[in-house]
Amino acid sequence: MAKPNCRSMLRVSAAMVLVALSGCATMDREECLTVDWRTVGYEDGVAGRSGDRIGQHRKACAKHGVTTDLAAYQAGREEGLREYCVPANGFRLGSQGGNYSGMCPADLDPAFSDAYASGRQLHTLESRLANVEYDLNAKRNALRNAESDIVSRSARAISNEATTEERAQAVVDVKQLGERVGRLKTEIRQLEEERVHC
Repeated sequence: MAKPNCRSMLRVSAAMVLVALSGCATMDREECLTVDWRTVGYEDGVAGRSGDRIGQHRKACAKHGVTTDLAAYQAGREEGLREYCVPANGFRLGSQGGNYSGMCPADLDPAFSDAYASGRQLHTLESRLANVEYDLNAKRNALRNAESDIVSRSARAISNEATTEERAQAVVDVKQLGERVGRLKTEIRQLEEERVHC
């Protein structure tokens, strides 16, 4: 398979940058020319998007000579937020590790915030458990490697083909590996206990 040359890689990189930049615009020319700002606000609200989203719309449409109707947008967004700001969405946002910036209306905020906090707590516990599992797997792999090294070093220590110095070094290595195995087993037990309490 032929290696890509610098020129083809540059073209691919440039294309990726263009795709990324085009993704920054919230609306294209056709959308800006036919926009119903109340509907756009509603869609942003029901999706739980932050209030600065209007600035992105304004910037996208200004390129096409279209100005935003802020009052209509805000009215639609408020209506959308009333649908978005339910406890189920708060919990989902928190459990996915999302950030809540307090955009819900005052009467809906307490229930949404409480559910968000519960979801965030779940996310924290799941992340902690994943980290413990990762560490546990790493320690188990290290233990297997150390035990395998003990076997090979022990064989070297009693080998007739090894020099006296090599055999002596193998004995020292086995002793150190034995200590490492002991430490790893202790760490594994601690991680297993921590996993139970996650």
